[in-house]
Amino acid sequence: MIRTTLVAGLMAALTAWPAFAQPAPTPGWAVGRPEGSTLAPHAPRLTVTPADQLPVAALRLPAGFSAEVFASGIPGARMMTEGPNGTIFAGSRVIGRVYAITRNQDGTTRTRTIAQGLTQPNGVVIVGNALYVIAIDRVLRYDNIEANLDNVPAPVDMTAAFNLPTEAEHAGNHGWKFTILGPDGRIYTNVGANCNICTLDRERFALLVSFKPDGSDRRIEARGVRNSVGMAHHPVTRELWATSNQRDWAGNDSPQDTLHRVRRAGEDFGFPFCVGTWADPQENAGRNCSEFSQPAALLGPHVAALGMRFYDGTMFPEAYRNQIFIARRGSWNRERLSGYDVVVAKLDAQGNVTAVEPFMEGLRDDANQRFLGRPVDVHVMRDGALLVADEQMGAIYRISYRQ
Repeated sequence: MIRTTLVAGLMAALTAWPAFAQPAPTPGWAVGRPEGSTLAPHAPRLTVTPADQLPVAALRLPAGFSAEVFASGIPGARMMTEGPNGTIFAGSRVIGRVYAITRNQDGTTRTRTIAQGLTQPNGVVIVGNALYVIAIDRVLRYDNIEANLDNVPAPVDMTAAFNLPTEAEHAGNHGWKFTILGPDGRIYTNVGANCNICTLDRERFALLVSFKPDGSDRRIEARGVRNSVGMAHHPVTRELWATSNQRDWAGNDSPQDTLHRVRRAGEDFGFPFCVGTWADPQENAGRNCSEFSQPAALLGPHVAALGMRFYDGTMFPEAYRNQIFIARRGSWNRERLSGYDVVVAKLDAQGNVTAVEPFMEGLRDDANQRFLGRPVDVHVMRDGALLVADEQMGAIYRISYRQ
């Protein structure tokens, strides 16, 4: 009996051994990471940051501008949209929540969690009185949302109508969405590349796409845009502009993140073959980069340029009118930190970018190579103030101007 038991145990151990010997699967973000590298993402805080620990005092702005805390205690808050009654809705990624922030009569704010348990519900947009929430492969519509913040009804599931790539198809890569309502009444969003750098279906991934609000009439607005988590239409010309995060593991300074101006539907910006004039050494496949549309501006290497908005308010000086504010979340795969700020892309009368200038600084500590926050989105309020969402601190700052 003892001998039989020992043999059975040994056989079971030998059978199980290959399972124990298998190396852990490589996460999607680490595919292509050089051997021996210890670089890895800086995870956002998923707990409430006390208001007295927010880095407002560290923020540096041009003369006449000031920053204050608009709302705090919002772990992972990212992309923003504003309802007809002034409610600010914010999506998130890892924490899976959607927030609603309202102003109290005394000027303070109240935050409600109106949805949770979703898979990276980053994309939020108001269409009429409805809030659309776009997660990786789900599209949910919350009708008459501002009248029901304390008793949120079950959403209308629009997933099948939009038919976005599934979470499995994205394979852990760039599935989160940024969403806006275009001046033509269509919903615009991104479909990121399902890899760091690879040959992919260029009709399905690395796209900017738009739909009618019912999910019909899918239209490809731009191809070859690796990972756009920010877009907006010019207030005058109505041209679509978008930021894009470029590939990892090609060096500290290459390639740069980009800003794109889409002049015609279906325009091709080159991923995975090129970023501007930079031919990707792994996937170029002999393509001439001149055959693709060039970026409107280079935004810096690995700065993680995300949410962007044209300034269409009246509070800021005239020099900022119709200029582009861009939140740069900041690097994690660069030996020297870059980004962690808000910049302004300055446009001339023809819509050409003449400069990319700093606007909100102070979150990146170059001397100690650390950061105090991560700006991920900007939003122009109806009074002309600029909101900046800080994912790391779970806060939204309000920037105003007084001459």
